[in-house]
Amino acid sequence: MNLRQNISEGISSIKANILRTVLTGLIIAIGITSLVGMLTAVDGIKSEIDASLSNLGANSFDINSRFSGRRNQNGRKEKSYEPIRFTEANRFKETFEFPSTTTVYTRVSGIAEIKYGSKTTNPNISVTGGDENYIAIKGINIERGRNFSSLEIQYGNYVCILGTEVVKALFEANEDPLNQQVKFYGNNYRVIGILEEKGGFGGDTEEDRNIIIPLQNAKRLDRRGSMRFNITTMIQNPEDIEYAMGEATGLMRQIRGDRIGEEDSFEVERSDSVTEALDNITNGMRMAGFGIGAVTLLGAAIGLMNIMMVSVTERTREIGIRKALGATPKRILQQFLIESVVICQMGGIAGAVLGIIVGNILAKLLGGAFIIPWLWITVGLIICVVVGVISGYIPAKRAAAMDPIESLRFE
Repeated sequence: MNLRQNISEGISSIKANILRTVLTGLIIAIGITSLVGMLTAVDGIKSEIDASLSNLGANSFDINSRFSGRRNQNGRKEKSYEPIRFTEANRFKETFEFPSTTTVYTRVSGIAEIKYGSKTTNPNISVTGGDENYIAIKGINIERGRNFSSLEIQYGNYVCILGTEVVKALFEANEDPLNQQVKFYGNNYRVIGILEEKGGFGGDTEEDRNIIIPLQNAKRLDRRGSMRFNITTMIQNPEDIEYAMGEATGLMRQIRGDRIGEEDSFEVERSDSVTEALDNITNGMRMAGFGIGAVTLLGAAIGLMNIMMVSVTERTREIGIRKALGATPKRILQQFLIESVVICQMGGIAGAVLGIIVGNILAKLLGGAFIIPWLWITVGLIICVVVGVISGYIPAKRAAAMDPIESLRFE
């Protein structure tokens, strides 16, 4: 009996016990569904996060105020520093000579209420003050209307650009928001632009609930002098990012009056460091998903081994006949391993399909993107072969070691 005949016999045996084969395949399918599904969901969420943060490129860096009150690894409270002031941020923008484009911006509030006529939004609207470069550097697109003009930036006019969630909350579907007046912080602002919807993780991003106003206008709202002004600089050549950050640090130390030997009173970090941090989180989620899937597959492997042991016992007389007709222990071992692997592959294919469906449903519910995880499908099918061989080896070894005479006497 050659390998081809062995495969044929194995498939015939599977067809003869179709119900048991289907139930056994379902055990494997559940394990693969768990593995592929969870990893698909994680990758779908990560894909959407990457798309949402695509504007945080490798050619830009941020200069932010250094928060006070934190404790270091030794438990000591770190030194407090004054936030970056408006004049300091603007001085940096005007004097930084490295080939680049710089924006100065500030977050006015994250809990603002916006009014239009008799309608009022929930108190979850973000108000951001930005200059002429803010929209371009932050990778924000204006779907309708326009950006701020140079005069509006210079004089801090009462104009604004609305996110899509704000538009939906205040205006009817057939109503044009452009040139309408909305009110917040006691002032009327004329709408000159509508931002493109970004969506993203969790079905929403802050940018969709954001209102952008001219930086000078935002500064007027700082009655207590507590605003933190941030700086983002985009350089022309990403390969020069480290050198540019060094130049920016030196200039900012000079502007802030940091003494030689003292630590920086501000923070300089690459914009893509946020993406790197999220990569670490999603890698952890991926490992957790792989671990849960592996545990499920372990249970499936034990179930398959038990089914194969039962199959060997039921077919003891058949094994004796085969050996009496000249089948070698190697061929008997091969036949049962083939059966085990084929059952695993049937379950694996079904599990991979279900995993794609379940994983993408979970990803969509969490605001992720639709993906087909070819890597995890391949990994799942390879695991099925390994599980089939491992689960089928002990029963197959037992069948191969049977004495043909004793097997023929088995009732």
